[in-house]
Amino acid sequence: MAGLLTALAVFLAFHALPAIRPLRAGLVAILGQRVYIVLFSAVSTGLLVWLIAAYLQAPYVELWPYQPALRWLALAVMPLSCWLIAAGLTSKNPFSLGAGSAGFDAARPGIVRLTRHPAVWGLALWSAVHIPINGDAASVLMFGLLTVLCLVGVKTLDARRRRAMGEARWLELLHRVRARPAAAALLETGLARVLLTAAVYAGLLAAHEPVIGVSPLPVP
Repeated sequence: MAGLLTALAVFLAFHALPAIRPLRAGLVAILGQRVYIVLFSAVSTGLLVWLIAAYLQAPYVELWPYQPALRWLALAVMPLSCWLIAAGLTSKNPFSLGAGSAGFDAARPGIVRLTRHPAVWGLALWSAVHIPINGDAASVLMFGLLTVLCLVGVKTLDARRRRAMGEARWLELLHRVRARPAAAALLETGLARVLLTAAVYAGLLAAHEPVIGVSPLPVP
C-alpha cells in the first residue's frame, strides 16, 4: 500500500501547487499561460497514470464485499461522464478546463451552458461511481481522493477565474451563457462530440478487463 499512498500524496501535492498564487504567477510569467497549461496538463496526466499503476499493484484489503451487481450503475453513469469530459476538454471555456477561452462564443457555449466545469464534473462522476462497487481500501483511497479533489477543484477554479476576469465581467459572461435553457447545450455540443463520446466509452469498455483485470459488464 506504500506505493499507492506515495502516488496519492504526490498527486495531491502537485494539484495543490496552483493554489499558491505567487508560485503560479511566477511560473506563468516565466513560461507563458499556454505553455504553463500544457506542461501542467502533461505532468498531471503522467501522475494520473502513475496513480492508476500504483492502484493496480496495491494489495486487496476488503472494507465491504465487492458488488458486481452495481456494474449496471457504472455502465449507466459512464456515458454521461465520458460526454462531459470529451465535450468539456474540446470546447472553448473561459470558466474552467477546456480548449482555452480565445474565441469563446457566449451565445453558443455548448456544454458550458450546462455547467461551467464539464470536464471536472465528468471526472467526479467517474471516480464517485466506482466507490460503491469496489469495497477495498485501495479503491476507496484512490476514487475517494479523486472525487474530493474534483469537488474542491470546482470551487478553486471558480475563485481563480473570477479574480482573473473581474467580478463584473465574470457575472456578465455567466448571465449570457445562461440566457437560454440548459437543454440547448445538447444541440450546441454537436454530433462530432457525441461520436467522440461513443468512441471513448467503447474504448474504456474494451480496455477495462485487459488493463484493470475485471470485466465492466454485469455478466458471469
